Amino acid sequence: MLVLDALLQRRMNKSMKKFFKIILIVFCIGLIIGGIAAGIGYYFMLAPQFHPTENTYIYIDRDDTVDSVYYKIKQAGNPHKFEGFRWMAEYKKYENRIRTGRYLIQPNDNAYHLYQRIAGGAQSPVQLTIGSVRTLDRLARLAGSQLMIDSTEIANRLSDRSFIQSIGYNRETIPALFIPNTYEVYWNMSVDDFFNRMIQEHERFWNKERQEKAAAIGLSPEEVSTLASIVDEETNAADEKKTVAGLYINRLHKGMLLQADPTVKFALQDFELRRILFKHLEVDSPYNTYKYAGLPPGPIRIPTIAGIDAVLNYEHHNYLHMTAKEDFSGRHNFATTLSQHSANARKYHDALNKRKIFE
Repeated sequence: MLVLDALLQRRMNKSMKKFFKIILIVFCIGLIIGGIAAGIGYYFMLAPQFHPTENTYIYIDRDDTVDSVYYKIKQAGNPHKFEGFRWMAEYKKYENRIRTGRYLIQPNDNAYHLYQRIAGGAQSPVQLTIGSVRTLDRLARLAGSQLMIDSTEIANRLSDRSFIQSIGYNRETIPALFIPNTYEVYWNMSVDDFFNRMIQEHERFWNKERQEKAAAIGLSPEEVSTLASIVDEETNAADEKKTVAGLYINRLHKGMLLQADPTVKFALQDFELRRILFKHLEVDSPYNTYKYAGLPPGPIRIPTIAGIDAVLNYEHHNYLHMTAKEDFSGRHNFATTLSQHSANARKYHDALNKRKIFE
């Protein structure tokens, strides 16, 4: 029995050794296959695959499909291999979760991080510039050119009286809502987001200090913006704005007609006029400050911050008249009396005639 037991034990040991040998071989093969798979996965997913020469961006719009997104990534990202991104997109069913926005592609980006950024909606903001433009149509085009919003969406809101009234304005005063500046926003913001942001920025700008200064002059913020728009049209010289603002405030306080040439141009919707003639002064419009007393119904352009602050901090003086300088520098001669003004006006008209500027 002892001999038989020893023989059985020896056979079992051989079988166990063979079994463990097989297990070891399978394990090694698995390690090799796993290593190869990990290497492939690392190469296609985690190794740098995108090589733009500098940080670049793609814009995914509402009508983009998975194929158009692929195209944009390839065009902007200069990928060495695109298979990793495509595999991940197909595995995660990206075609069902396309998110609009502006997305960064960096030099040496890998497929995994780029996919996570785009599929997760991790946008890069844009700098939205609101300019001191003359018309609301121009404002809509300017904003629309910088955002995913179509300019007609903005234009439609700006002409929607019920919407304008709901935010506290009318068709004439709505330009006062906008404060020209550069704002960090997301490119795919909705038209509602756009107007909400403009309202927030307006409220932030019109802080307690500015409101108190406006009240001290006897003007509402909208009226300050209206006067500021005239000041901006009258002069580009920063150091003149406060002087011009003071002149018009003097006329307002004395109950005089403003007689501001830019308001006539606005009434005529002819911003290229270089010489205001008597026939132009006859236009029957509430914006014609040669005919109607006080401020016009609203701003004649979106006023600049400098223009608004010039009104709020206007220069105290006795000037009531001004005329463009005869050297066409864009600056002005100021006068306290009508006779002084007439002399200045003659010099300017003579200069216009000499240059044969008749309209």
